[in-house]
Amino acid sequence: MIFITAKFRVLPEHADRWPDIAGDFTRATRGEPGCLWFDWSRSLDDPTEYVLVEAFRDDAAGAAHVQSEHFRTAQQTLPQHLAETPRIVNATVPQDGWSELGEMAVHREG
Repeated sequence: MIFITAKFRVLPEHADRWPDIAGDFTRATRGEPGCLWFDWSRSLDDPTEYVLVEAFRDDAAGAAHVQSEHFRTAQQTLPQHLAETPRIVNATVPQDGWSELGEMAVHREG
């Protein structure tokens, strides 16, 4: 799978509204057949920073994403709300989903 993590620093005046601002893009991306997940989190330390964790089935799904109409629309509409260019880590990972974090395994009785 293609695994991507990106940090978006949003202008302070738009930070609380970022989930709505990116909402159409998020919903459209989640609807792509090759999208495994597309999840936003807000930093606990910096309320203007959002982290996007996304994954696509394979290179073809990643390419379809960046060639989609909603991606092109996001390229035009989202940067005006950002304080800087997003930072990204992009890797191909030889698995197709989440693995368990064995070091923090949860064992419940009954």
